[in-house]
Amino acid sequence: MGRRIRVVGLTGNIACGKSTVARELERRGLAVIDADQLAREVVRPGSPALAEIARALGRDALTPSGELDRQRVAQIVFHDTDARRRLEAITHPRIAALGAARIDELDRAGVSIAFYEAALIVENNLHRALDALVVVAADERLQLERLLARNALTEDEARARISSQMPQARKREVADVVIENNGTLDDLRTHVDGMLAALEQRFASDRSQ
Repeated sequence: MGRRIRVVGLTGNIACGKSTVARELERRGLAVIDADQLAREVVRPGSPALAEIARALGRDALTPSGELDRQRVAQIVFHDTDARRRLEAITHPRIAALGAARIDELDRAGVSIAFYEAALIVENNLHRALDALVVVAADERLQLERLLARNALTEDEARARISSQMPQARKREVADVVIENNGTLDDLRTHVDGMLAALEQRFASDRSQ
């Protein structure tokens, strides 16, 4: 028998509120698979992936205690495209395999829908293998305000982070549902409810065909 669970991608650019939406879904008792958490598991101390990263990027990629130095690695790959590609070649296949295993576990447990939260779903064309895609979007002015409030960045650094990402317009084009996160948390919760209703209607229609 084939897989019955529906897997919905959840993505959005930096400081748009993707993680807040994920928390709201979990608050409603829904399954969320966090790609960042999978990545942390993949590069845990003593793992083959961590050893490969140290060889590919140098010992500077590790902390003195032998863990991945995430801040240092982020600096390296932000300025070095080849280093980013080497890192992705090491981590992405392992993250994908671990994510697939989690989805299988949820499917066997009878879970009907799971959300896969990841920043680079569209960039890596992962949305093509998913049942639906939700994009969380926000005005760039709000992105900048949120990023400056939560990160120790200058305004120029924050703008560079925002402009380095795929334009939100391209993600909107392939989204099944777009959540506009330009208001309050209560506004966002209303949008999440609307998104869930839209997905339920979509999947019910698929089942009836």
